Amino acid sequence: MNFTLGFSPCPNDTFIFDGLVNKKIDTGDFTFTVQLEDVETLNEMAKKEVLDFTKISYGVLPLVAKNYKVLNSGSALGKGVGPLLISKNPVSFEEVPNYTIVIPGENTTAHLLFSLAFPNAQNKVFKRYDEIEKSVLDSQDILGVIIHENRFTYMNKGLHKIVDLGNYWEEKTSLPIPLGGIVGKRSIDEKVLKQVDVLIKKSIEYSYSNYPLISDYIKCHSQEMEEEVMKKHIDLYVNNYSLDLGKDGKNAIEKFIEIYNENNKRQKVVTENIFL
Repeated sequence: MNFTLGFSPCPNDTFIFDGLVNKKIDTGDFTFTVQLEDVETLNEMAKKEVLDFTKISYGVLPLVAKNYKVLNSGSALGKGVGPLLISKNPVSFEEVPNYTIVIPGENTTAHLLFSLAFPNAQNKVFKRYDEIEKSVLDSQDILGVIIHENRFTYMNKGLHKIVDLGNYWEEKTSLPIPLGGIVGKRSIDEKVLKQVDVLIKKSIEYSYSNYPLISDYIKCHSQEMEEEVMKKHIDLYVNNYSLDLGKDGKNAIEKFIEIYNENNKRQKVVTENIFL
């Protein structure tokens, strides 16, 4: 039984799926055709219901929940893992709405968290996450919201952190920040969804059993990242919530959708039955 599966080439995702897609664990009758894309591309594909299973930003979940269910395994949640707002020169919190802000995708958690912290900021431009640092470096009039590996390397380029956008969320909710998760099509039999969910958990456990060894699969997709940066990336974004959302993880996602509904009154999402 073959399914399409999408996730990003970032170390946290390749760490999670290495065992599954490379058959380092027993996948039984299941095989997967993999599509590696940045998360905003995956978000757009999920809106069109292209893939059977896919990584998404929780920011797009309200737009795809009618077609997909959230799996228990494979998510990226946590505290102290929020996107960072950066600048070329020092900028105060109060000055932010005066600038153009480059954000990694419109339907991303990063965008929602930025909007929560800066509801009056209107000048937004959406780009791929790996294009944002260059935009900031090229102009002192542009600020950028960074995610993934850029979170660990921006200071090496002389850039300045204005604020950790996750702090607003954590102070308001005391819940982990829901960054991204794995969803499966509702049209797939629920028994099969649960079997794939278990396989993803086993794949994570496999990678952990060999960690801190970084596999060739992770290295070859890591955009020439230093191994220490790969480990920081994995340590930050893969954790107990990745193995199983649990009560806190599900509460965080439901709270996220509640806030989305407050800000999008014309397109409300019902949280009932969004989880596997």
